Amino acid sequence: MKEKHPLLISLAALAILLAGLFFSTEKMQAQTETVLYSFPGGRHGNTPAGGLVEDSKGRFYGTTVDGGLLSACGGFGCGVVYKVSPTGVESVLHRFTGGADGANPRGDLVRSASGNLYGTTQFGGSGNLCYEGCGTVFEVTPLGAVTVLYSFTGLKDGGNSAAGLIKDANGNLYGTTVNGGGFGWGAVFKITPAGKETVLHSFSGGTDGASPYAGLIMDANGNLYGTTSGTQSGYGDVNGNVFKLTPTGTETVLYTFSGGADGANPVAGLVEDANGNLYGTTEYGGDLSLCSGFGCGVAFEITAAGTYTVLHRFGAGTDGRLPLAGLVVDAAGNLYGTTNLGGTSFSGTVFEITPSGTESLLYSFTGGVDGAFPFAGLLRDAKGNLYGTTFGGGALGNGTVFKLVP
Repeated sequence: MKEKHPLLISLAALAILLAGLFFSTEKMQAQTETVLYSFPGGRHGNTPAGGLVEDSKGRFYGTTVDGGLLSACGGFGCGVVYKVSPTGVESVLHRFTGGADGANPRGDLVRSASGNLYGTTQFGGSGNLCYEGCGTVFEVTPLGAVTVLYSFTGLKDGGNSAAGLIKDANGNLYGTTVNGGGFGWGAVFKITPAGKETVLHSFSGGTDGASPYAGLIMDANGNLYGTTSGTQSGYGDVNGNVFKLTPTGTETVLYTFSGGADGANPVAGLVEDANGNLYGTTEYGGDLSLCSGFGCGVAFEITAAGTYTVLHRFGAGTDGRLPLAGLVVDAAGNLYGTTNLGGTSFSGTVFEITPSGTESLLYSFTGGVDGAFPFAGLLRDAKGNLYGTTFGGGALGNGTVFKLVP
């Protein structure tokens, strides 16, 4: 049977522990949610864990963890790359086989000017040192032709990427792996358009971090910023950190989480505003009286000067619990994101946080046809509309692509 992502296991267990423990005290703002597409499962894919990327014609692209070719990956399917039109028509661009092309993509896609899509798979590929493969970096053309740019070995080059990629002006791709690297605790890598991979940093599991589940962002000078999730094994970098990596591979830890009120286990990436401030979320930590003593997560800011501030601690009302995705920021500095659990129906939320830290619940998923349990972050258009995916819910319980109009 296909091994499930460790976050899915922990969240399923925590959902059982927390069910019925929340108390609704907040008033939700009036928003209009529309399901653009409800995954039917089977060959069309199901359970999208990644977010969306949009082209100039308003078409959305993303991946699903499972579904597709149901003869592969133990009958669950190995996931797909899909396209959804503005009117909600879905097309599958590629169904992963679980072989050399990879299996189970979890991260967002990045799109080139020519319309080619780039992403990673957590499993599959030609590397055989990892359970069910060490994953790949792939390219998909608008017509669905797939090229494997790199197949991880699980050794010093890294293995099992759970995150999306970013792309620089020269076409180089950058990402992270959860495992592998020089010490086995994951790596930051660069891949040229020709498919040559370079490891920019190998995490040691100590103060520099361990097991990055999230992707990266890049500033104007080519510096990379990201998070490590830490480990759950009682040693090493237990609660995770925020790091900076220069183009030559020098790492600086900007903040290390204590696991208390400041947050713990950032499994999502960062966003940067026009002033160079960084924003993100943690899965746990915050108010440790909630979520069975783990805390329900926080949203945080790190200023350009390096000052860390908790903007919001989740879980006290219907604002949501366990944010697994990063944030998007508008021109006024407002932040938007999702939580995997919590809300009025305990099926996840969409929220907004002002620059001063005031949090508003924009939408609470019911767990029905509108969707449930969003793993991914949001896409925001010029009109302020928000787009995203839910891992579950929908007409057949296999996840959705949704639009939220303010």
